[in-house]
Formats: sequence, structure tokens, C-alpha cells
Amino acid sequence: MNSYSYEELSVGTTETFEVEVTDEMLRAFCEMSGDVNPLHTDADFAKSRGFDSKVVYGMLTSSFYSTLVGVYLPGERCILQEISIKFRKPVYVGDVIRVTGRVIEKTDFVKRVVIKAFAENQTGVKVNTATISVGL
Repeated sequence: MNSYSYEELSVGTTETFEVEVTDEMLRAFCEMSGDVNPLHTDADFAKSRGFDSKVVYGMLTSSFYSTLVGVYLPGERCILQEISIKFRKPVYVGDVIRVTGRVIEKTDFVKRVVIKAFAENQTGVKVNTATISVGL
């Protein structure tokens, strides 16, 4: 786990990590959230709607932004304050998601950092993007 202090961060500081999305993650998210939409739970239904298979929950893939700021950038010293996410492409079980975040702004008065982030799959396709504000 990283532990950047506010002073150690600068505009351009970047961190990246990868995670493989598993069927177990999909089932756990379904159980936790109560979202039983067949688009996420039934491959045949999802295929009938034009998708390759069950679509991974957008909020599941978005949860990796929490990992980004809480573990990698800046890590244990931060609290997530605001996030704006745009969903661009579907994610499927077995996809390997690479999450990258880069500091784009610092506000010294309140020790706030803005991070521009994106998640892409194993073929380099951006599946979502985010702007994240954290306090340190």
C-alpha cells in the first residue's frame, strides 16, 4: 500500500494496477447489492440484448477507483470526497482491467488532490473514465 503525503504528490504523479474480473466477483456484487438484473446474471439474456455475455456491473468496475485512491494514489492517507464516472464500454468476466490515475490538480489550502483516471481492458479499450477528488 502506498502512503503518499500531500507534499510528496505533484501534478503528473501516476499509478497503475491491474485486476482480473471473476465470476465470483460478479456473484458477490449481486448478493451484496441485490441487483438481480438478468443483464448481469444470465448470459443468454445478455446475448439476446446484443452483448457478448453477462455484463459486469458498472459499479463493480467503478469500485476499482476506490482501490486506486485508497491503496495506490495517494494510498492510506486519503479520503475519497467526490467522483464522476463515465461508462464507455461493457466489461465481461475474464477481462483484465488496468486502472490508471494521474494527479491533475492540487489545492494547497485544503490539501485536496484531483485525479484523472481511466480503466481499460486487456486489449487497451477504455471501459470507463473518472475524475476523482481526495482529501489528505
